Amino acid sequence: MFHSQQSSHSSATSPRREFLTRTGFGLGGIALADLLAQDTASAAAPDRGVLREPHFPPKAKRIIYLFMSGAPSQLDLLDYKPLLNQRQGEQLPDSIRGGQRLTGMSGNQSSIPLVGSPFKFQQHGPGGAWFSELLPHTAGIANELCVVNSMYTEAINHGPGVTFLQTGTQIAGRPSMGAWLSYGLGQENANLPSFVVLITKDKGGQPLGAHLWGSGFLPTKHQGVLFRAAQDPVLYLGNPAGVSSGSRRLMLDRLRELHEHQLEATPDAEIQNRIEHYEMAFAMQTSVPEATDISHEPKAVLESYGPDVTKPGTFAANCLQARRLAERGVRFIQLYHQDWDHHGGLPGALPKICQETDQPAAALVKDLKRCGLLEDTLVVWGGEFGRTNYCQGKIQPNFGRDHHPRCYSLWMAGGGIKAGTVYGETDEFGYNIARDGLHIHDLHATILSLLGIDHERLTYKFQGRRYRLTDVHGEVVPGILA
Repeated sequence: MFHSQQSSHSSATSPRREFLTRTGFGLGGIALADLLAQDTASAAAPDRGVLREPHFPPKAKRIIYLFMSGAPSQLDLLDYKPLLNQRQGEQLPDSIRGGQRLTGMSGNQSSIPLVGSPFKFQQHGPGGAWFSELLPHTAGIANELCVVNSMYTEAINHGPGVTFLQTGTQIAGRPSMGAWLSYGLGQENANLPSFVVLITKDKGGQPLGAHLWGSGFLPTKHQGVLFRAAQDPVLYLGNPAGVSSGSRRLMLDRLRELHEHQLEATPDAEIQNRIEHYEMAFAMQTSVPEATDISHEPKAVLESYGPDVTKPGTFAANCLQARRLAERGVRFIQLYHQDWDHHGGLPGALPKICQETDQPAAALVKDLKRCGLLEDTLVVWGGEFGRTNYCQGKIQPNFGRDHHPRCYSLWMAGGGIKAGTVYGETDEFGYNIARDGLHIHDLHATILSLLGIDHERLTYKFQGRRYRLTDVHGEVVPGILA
């Protein structure tokens, strides 16, 4: 047993972690030492540039996720319901609602009037998918798309809804989808991150937090790297004035030696992660400027994305950047485009935001195909939930729709998806799923399977239990697979 004075002196002069690691007294110390040794063992095998083996042959190598934050109205874009126009102004039947909860924004309405779409629809592609007149360019690539009209979720508000789609849980703090893929498959290009995030600049709507592309309890090297719409896409990437690349290399070599000395003395996986962060930053000093320079893109390619493609930070520019990053081996490319939350003013606002996104999204799919990348690149477009078939408030020319988690639409292309098809169906009111519901956990399981990952086997032990992106749920949906 330690003398009380000696214990006091040791704890005062050593950090608690180092003290417990070095002394290792008692059963608690032995257990801690074992856990730290496991962390060190995993940290001692860096995976920069090393492709890990998938569980089975993959159909896709990478994902570009076009996330429309705020929940696009499926009833005005992809899920055509003429009955709503025929019965406009009538009350939502109790038999259709079935006692389902409404949000606080419309739950106290004395009237819940059905409202049809003011936009025209036409069918396109071999599967006869319906597209609104607001999506002419997307309709033009119908042959490449699988339109899913039967997505559903439990989340009814934006914060939990976006977090659920990005991390597999409504509670912030878990690893994001991109972080799971980075952890499971490693990096394809040692000079670029495996997970990159691009956000359309100067957009309003619901805020986007870094937890949406964070690594949670996974090693921090797997978190998403946010590329900014600026001369320096990544902060603090350039050398300070008067510091050459050679000088920086010498500094990093000496810093690495210090970190390795610290790692030997204090087993901690995050020390190894810190080493790898510095090395990645050094590699990105050359790779990022080259990857984000569109000056050599053919004129026809630039024009295909629309007039905003040369304006940094626009959705069009980000779509082109996504293709360039995909070419260079980035595993997961997440694009966020905000301001789809139309509780009011939908007939005026929805055409504007579709004009910002329709042409670039379609151009991205066509551009990937032109480059021979679409076959092994999965592209996903959609939001966190849908919108109601009834009007929020009173019916007026510039009406709005409330949140609706029971059913909504998204589309997928490339990467092993069954092209030219429509999956799932809602009832004639567009309120409930009538056939082939696809939950968010199922979407995650299917996405992972396309990259050769068994979602039940991609796990990480944390705080005494094994976690996975799909938690204890999720099934692969063969109906959307080629």
